[in-house]
Amino acid sequence: AVRYEENSRYAIIVINIALHQLYYDPNIENKNLAQKWLMQAQISPQAWQFCWILLSPDKVPEIQYFGASALHTKISRYWSDIPTDQYESLKSQLFSQIACFSSGSKMVLTRLCVALASLALNTMPEAWPGAVAEMVRVFQEEAGGVDGRARCLALLELLTVLPEEFQTSRLPQYRKGQVRGALAREWGSVCPLLQQLLRRTDSPGAVKARVLRCLSSWVQLDVPLSESEGLVHDCFGALPDPELFDTAVEAIVNAISQPDSQRYVNTLLKLVPRVLALQDQLRAAVQNGDMETCHGICRIAVTLGENHSRTLLEQVDHWQSFLALVNMIMFCTGIPGHYPVNETTSSLTLIFWYTLQDEIMSFESEKQAVYLQVYRPVYFQLVDVLLHKAQFPSDQEYASWSSDEKEQFRIYRVDISDTLMYVYEMLGAELLSNLYDKLGRLLTNTEQPTSWQHTEALLYGFQSIAETIDVNYSDVIPGLIGLIPRISINNVQLADTVMFTIGALAEWLADHPVMLSSVLPLVLQALGNPDLSVSSVSTLKKICRECKYDLPPYATNIVAVSQVCSLLHITTSQCMWLMQALGFLLSALPVEDILRNLHSLITPYIQQLEKLADETPNPANKLAIIHILGLLSNLFTTLDISKQDDESADGTAPPAEKPPPSPGPNPVIVVLQQVFALIQKVLSKWLNDSQVVEAVCAIFEKSVKTLLHEFGPMVSQLSEMLGQMYSTIPQASALDLTRQMVHIFASEVDHFPPIKALFELVTSVTLSIFQQGPRDHPDIVDSFMQLQAQALKRKPDLFLSESLDVKAVFHCGILSLKFPEAPTVKSTCLFFTELLPHCSDVPPVARVMQEDGKLLIQAVLEGIGGGASRSLMDQFAEVLFSLNKHCFSLLAVWLKEVLQPPGFPSSRITTEQKVNFSQQILRERVNKRRVKDIVKEFTLLCRGLHGTEYAADY
Repeated sequence: AVRYEENSRYAIIVINIALHQLYYDPNIENKNLAQKWLMQAQISPQAWQFCWILLSPDKVPEIQYFGASALHTKISRYWSDIPTDQYESLKSQLFSQIACFSSGSKMVLTRLCVALASLALNTMPEAWPGAVAEMVRVFQEEAGGVDGRARCLALLELLTVLPEEFQTSRLPQYRKGQVRGALAREWGSVCPLLQQLLRRTDSPGAVKARVLRCLSSWVQLDVPLSESEGLVHDCFGALPDPELFDTAVEAIVNAISQPDSQRYVNTLLKLVPRVLALQDQLRAAVQNGDMETCHGICRIAVTLGENHSRTLLEQVDHWQSFLALVNMIMFCTGIPGHYPVNETTSSLTLIFWYTLQDEIMSFESEKQAVYLQVYRPVYFQLVDVLLHKAQFPSDQEYASWSSDEKEQFRIYRVDISDTLMYVYEMLGAELLSNLYDKLGRLLTNTEQPTSWQHTEALLYGFQSIAETIDVNYSDVIPGLIGLIPRISINNVQLADTVMFTIGALAEWLADHPVMLSSVLPLVLQALGNPDLSVSSVSTLKKICRECKYDLPPYATNIVAVSQVCSLLHITTSQCMWLMQALGFLLSALPVEDILRNLHSLITPYIQQLEKLADETPNPANKLAIIHILGLLSNLFTTLDISKQDDESADGTAPPAEKPPPSPGPNPVIVVLQQVFALIQKVLSKWLNDSQVVEAVCAIFEKSVKTLLHEFGPMVSQLSEMLGQMYSTIPQASALDLTRQMVHIFASEVDHFPPIKALFELVTSVTLSIFQQGPRDHPDIVDSFMQLQAQALKRKPDLFLSESLDVKAVFHCGILSLKFPEAPTVKSTCLFFTELLPHCSDVPPVARVMQEDGKLLIQAVLEGIGGGASRSLMDQFAEVLFSLNKHCFSLLAVWLKEVLQPPGFPSSRITTEQKVNFSQQILRERVNKRRVKDIVKEFTLLCRGLHGTEYAADY
């Protein structure tokens, strides 16, 4: 006892020092150390002694708070340490402490309430039946020196945190169900108390606010709405009180958004008039600019509509009251002011309109027809409201907005755009006609001047729909294309929307090429405006991609304008888009025209590159070199003269099979051969700079992906250059390009010799890197493993070569499995899953597996046992599955030998568990999914996580 007392006294002194460090020491390292020590102290056995001492009245609140937190930690996480015979005394002490702190520090009181709540959850219903009823009784009794109001607030705090603690508790699943049922039964003790306190005229505001918070907490336990109905109506009564407004809104929203609440149709029907009755308060709030009240009332209306639209739609006798609720939400959508500066409410309503439409469209056709008769006019009104809300403010007002407000408004307009696209499903072609009529009236009305904002919003509506919906059959698009040139574009936002609208109609223009002459001049003109570079370049790229076969008459002009723009003002990324656009454009021209345009297009860049290649390397000319190489890469990404429409501007590899190449050399090959010597010259000066090497490799990688077999004439010289590059300074980008070459050309007889020589060379160089120590080069190791896997997949004959040291490559794989970088380990697992099937047909692979296969199983089990990230277990399982499939008899022996030593692969695993794991793995030679599950189960056992909350989502 004396020793415990001394330990506690010592612990308290250290805790005081640590807390002082945590709160007041400016040194962040000291703070971190203090926090780490305090967390250890909380879970130590001494915590049971010192936590009560820390709660004594002479301590400062920070120390008392730590004592209360320590109590909660011990009860919630180490409940099994508490003997059954101490439950009652622990409960009494907590009740006593809560009574003491009911007039003291609020933060300490809350932690003590959370501790008692945790105790209740661990003892309900067996050891502490009627826990909530007892809490109510204890706090309603007179307690010496504690006034009634303080006791009432303490009780409400306790009742509020109880459901919250349940939601976050670590109770096992079976206990959660039992405790949830016990808590549901306790609602009978809570509900009358809350009603009594909320309805008493003499209840202080603080008590009523706490009652509302308590209700919010309990309804989230799925308390039936019919049982909380009276309290929810009382919450509506609290809404006129500004001090209670927010908590009342929260309670109502939580109550009516519970999944189970839709069962209580009569209760919901009674709530609709209560919500409609808030319209006067809503309008008054709008007039007074009271955004918070608008927001709260809107949340209530939207929650009711969003969660219960189907239930309320089905009550056909009450259709008028639900329509009134829909119109109330429409008022909230169209609330005056510009989002997010003058109002923040309208955005809350957008999901409701999706939900309502979904419900209407899900009814059988007869019912649907009736609902559409009522709600189509509502949705036409919605379109008008949304387009009004999407309008920009005046130029002067917009200029005064912060960049954050402008960004929020941009996102809000995107949400409106998504909603309009969705609404089109209900309103169909009539919606486009409606928009077209409005735009036509606007642009042809000479009497009344039109604001650009109005025109822009209508165009934005068109763009929103045309971007994602197939409008090719709409009869209003020709009229719209005819109207666009009549728009007086005197504003950047309007010009941007005009551009994006034309871009959205690119597919339509491809089917109606005669209309290109109406809009293409606008796009080319916009290219000259630096403020419109994003929208104009994006639109030109779409037109060049979709309409390339109709653009030859305009090609010279487009190339000339693009050249001027790319040299003048547009940013790097837009230059790249522009080059992709020109690649699409040139693809459709005859070869001689492509070469002529290419010559005029890239000659200025080649001349600039020649000049840069002669200069001494420095950061400025490095950026210029990377920029020019990037332009060429992007041009070659889309310049594809085959007639297939499978251009891949996003960098994904197209299939390796294509139609026979066209007669004569491919224009890209002609250009590459012309600049090859220049690229080599640039490389010779920048070979040790990974970014320049990457930019060079990207040119050839993009060209190979686009041209595929037509790249053949350059295979030999590129293979030679790659080998020289990699031998001098190995870089991952060179390996990635080698992998691409192996993928496409290793199977071609003519190209096999240079590909084989390149593969052997880069393998040999990489093996020497492994001998020197590969840890500093995880990117090279990753790319190397991917290359080896690709070679095995595409041309396993490469592993038959006497010049290739298969055993050394295998050992590199074993080393790579132990790298801490997950991508590298993934690539290595892929290498082994490609290697193992060749045990039967590639003798060097069979030999190395026979001799050293045990090392592979050892490395895999080391990773599963805890040496690798849990995210990699599926990949390790793939290797095990492959071993089982292709080396079954050897695997049985290896597993037995490798798992023999005690403590491997983890000290937490018993011999019986190891035997069980081996047997399970050896049984599964067909079901790969099952092997993955076995490995996941085993890794959790190895890490001591089996059955814990960390394993729950695994």
